[in-house]
Amino acid sequence: MNKSILQYRLTDAERQQFEAEGYLMIEDALSAAQIADLTAAADGIYEQKLTDGHDPHKALFYPNFIPDDPLFYNLVDYEKTFPKVWGILGWNIYLYHAHLIVTPPNGEAPSDKTFGWHQDSGRVNLEMESHPRPRLSLKIAYFLSDTSEAGRGNFWIVPGSHLHDSIERPADGQGQPAGAVPVLAKPGTAVFFDRRLWHAASPNWSDITRKVLFYGYGYRWIRTKDDMTVQSLWEQSDPVKRQLLGWGMNANGFYSPTEEDVPLKTWLRENSPQDVSA
Repeated sequence: MNKSILQYRLTDAERQQFEAEGYLMIEDALSAAQIADLTAAADGIYEQKLTDGHDPHKALFYPNFIPDDPLFYNLVDYEKTFPKVWGILGWNIYLYHAHLIVTPPNGEAPSDKTFGWHQDSGRVNLEMESHPRPRLSLKIAYFLSDTSEAGRGNFWIVPGSHLHDSIERPADGQGQPAGAVPVLAKPGTAVFFDRRLWHAASPNWSDITRKVLFYGYGYRWIRTKDDMTVQSLWEQSDPVKRQLLGWGMNANGFYSPTEEDVPLKTWLRENSPQDVSA
């Protein structure tokens, strides 16, 4: 990695925002050219899925998209966002999950039906013995389409809810939990969110197709959440990116890493020692 990446380290204000609210928004993380190129790549995948029989009225959830295009690969350690990931989680991390979501207009009238509120990570939320639940991971959502207005299939959140193990939903199935808000993100915005943050997808009542790339980072001892085939990219990657793509010396190195297992730690010790913990 180039040392210029350090100009995008997590600031004290950003850390306070993430710790208190469970999310962080970075506007203009992607340039107009990046948005255009990434949108074209995402559109190519979507069009192929439609050709393969995907229902054009339903959202497309497409995991393991990193190997599909060098543009997606380049975002794994993207300089404007990756330093904030290690600033929050530390150096023993990798990309454990990635998915592209395309949400076309549903052609329906808006309703007040309660969305599908949840925390990420499935059984983790039932089987981990702690309160509040442990962070473990975070995601970055890169918004390619304009969701700066409500009703466009927005990502909804309850700020600060990452510190609560449950959330009260309306008993009658109408309306959203107290404090719920839509994330209003213009194209190029990167939204970081704690996996524990209570959040939900919402219907797309607009005439704009919603397109978002999700990159999930977690500790190296966490299993992948989809059948990732990024091993094919190891040979072309520098040591830090290989770590982020799941490389390791051996199985035990994911639990008790040596210096060879975690080149990110070595790089940080040499270039940003304040970011290296025990």
